[in-house]
Amino acid sequence: MKKLNLPKDLQTVIGNEQVDFAVFAKRMQPKSLSYGIIIFSLLWLSLPSIGAYAFFKPLFSGEDVHFEVNDVPTTANWDNLEPMIFPSSLLILFLVIGISLFIWGLITLLKKGGYYVGTENRIINYLNGNIKYFDWEQFTGNVELNFKKKNISLELRRGKIKTKDNGPDEFVPEILHLSGIENLIEIEKICRQRIKENDPTPVLPKIVS
Repeated sequence: MKKLNLPKDLQTVIGNEQVDFAVFAKRMQPKSLSYGIIIFSLLWLSLPSIGAYAFFKPLFSGEDVHFEVNDVPTTANWDNLEPMIFPSSLLILFLVIGISLFIWGLITLLKKGGYYVGTENRIINYLNGNIKYFDWEQFTGNVELNFKKKNISLELRRGKIKTKDNGPDEFVPEILHLSGIENLIEIEKICRQRIKENDPTPVLPKIVS
């Protein structure tokens, strides 16, 4: 495995811990996830954009805008813009959400993953002076390898509860991506071994009949 010149701050954090591997991830996450966010944001933006065009077009043509508020026919124009405040605010809110998603998609697409150092106790992530720690016991042991994307996905025990309308709530675990790295097989073996060694799940004794 190619030896990296690690930043001094990162070396200080590592201290005397045994280093199993050290890599620099070229991406924050796989490109496919970032593309998914960008495509979803564009689809999201298309709806309020069409709505805003249809809603404001008569106004800029010097005509009255006709719409309903609580099933009550309402008319607005340049001399009476107050009725448009609430529907306009909703359209702007949806546009802001879509733009924010688009920007976030671009950020995740272009942002580097930073240094990942695996030690006997944890994985340390270092990027632009920011450091994150992931103890081995935080991982479930579910590991996914993608040679085409040069990505290792490690499933964490923590996550979020996703509410479903038609069915029980679903737990969605967080995923740590080491994306755009080399030596995938070697690092994957190390990760599996360390996770197994630090598994907090108690082993139940066998019942002998």
